[in-house]
Amino acid sequence: MAQLMRTSNPALTGDSFRTGEVAYGGESMTISGTVNKTGLLLLCCVVAAAWTWNRFFNATSPEEAMSSIAPLIVVGGIGGFILAMVTIFKKQWAGVTAPIYALLEGLVLGGISALMEQRFHGIAIQAVALTFGTLIAMLVAYRTGLIKVTDKLRLGIVAATGGIAVFYFLQFILGFFGVHFTAINGSSPLGIGFSLIVVVVAALNLVLDFDLIENGARAGAPKYMEWYGAFALMITLIWLYFEILRLLSKFRSRN
Repeated sequence: MAQLMRTSNPALTGDSFRTGEVAYGGESMTISGTVNKTGLLLLCCVVAAAWTWNRFFNATSPEEAMSSIAPLIVVGGIGGFILAMVTIFKKQWAGVTAPIYALLEGLVLGGISALMEQRFHGIAIQAVALTFGTLIAMLVAYRTGLIKVTDKLRLGIVAATGGIAVFYFLQFILGFFGVHFTAINGSSPLGIGFSLIVVVVAALNLVLDFDLIENGARAGAPKYMEWYGAFALMITLIWLYFEILRLLSKFRSRN
């Protein structure tokens, strides 16, 4: 399985399905099982996001609205990161940690979406539609063989994703010293072009996720890896959603 397990998704690294367990005489990971569990995680995320969204828009003042979601965004962001790390290193716990991770990320997603919706009416539903449209399009492209996962494609996506991660990290650190990449973060042609590239890279990560989950099921990974595969897909989908939301906000800022 060694050649199968390479991806830029941190939850689907080279050893993700090399668990040391073989499902002899027991249930093995299946694609349908992973799809079902992905649906459950999406439901958890949507429920938490809707709750946060309603808290924001049901507030009686802008100050109350902000104070009602700011702690949720912080708790969701920090808690989601911790749960993600726990899940990556303890895959056997994914059946418990993955749903909690989805709920926590839903708090962040709902809060940020509400803030963006307040500024750009209708942007949240547009981002949701584009995210699921991209998911379906990439799945069709993968299943029909339009996009074939080769070693060169994997290497390219891994390199691009790594470069984006390094850039975001450096931008975060340099921000404390007053260094800001205004052109890239703004609505200039350069900023929009950068966001388009990031969205494409995030979408291509979905193809790698599909391929690795399919190969994991074919290799007979343990049943709990369905939860882990669903968790990995959630990471990519949430990243894709936020990047699409960011791209749309840049377009709307130009109007």
